[in-house]
Amino acid sequence: MGRIDYLHDPNAPVANSVVPSVVAFVQDDAGRILLIRRSDNGRWALPGGGHDAGEFISDTVVREAKEETGIDVQVIDLSGIYTDPGHVMAYDDGEVRQQFSLCFRARPIGGELRTSDETTEVRWVSPADLQAFDVHPTMRQRIEHALDRGRRAPYIG
Repeated sequence: MGRIDYLHDPNAPVANSVVPSVVAFVQDDAGRILLIRRSDNGRWALPGGGHDAGEFISDTVVREAKEETGIDVQVIDLSGIYTDPGHVMAYDDGEVRQQFSLCFRARPIGGELRTSDETTEVRWVSPADLQAFDVHPTMRQRIEHALDRGRRAPYIG
């Protein structure tokens, strides 16, 4: 299923759903960040996805990271909450979703890199090399906030 992101675009379609979701900002001991190339839009992103009924939100982070990358993670803390109504995602099936995303810092504890139905590539990337990757501005914002360990409280916006 394809996806188009709209960010403060006056021609964007009107949102018809909100789905709580997570992204995992996973850094290894070398400081590299775990990134995926999404199969729905071809862009690079942090692994993540929708929260399922019956699970704790930290379990969503662990599940989504494993499903999309093959890496087992342990959640460390919350780095931000992202609910900008000006960011909507339009899917081929007619769903237009307003973003509602929680970004969690996590650390790898096992597993092996692999792709999935939702990812075409998975790799560890040095923060210094991020500019070379096609990352949506809202995802880049999550990465910047998660890298800012001096922040006293999670970003809320």
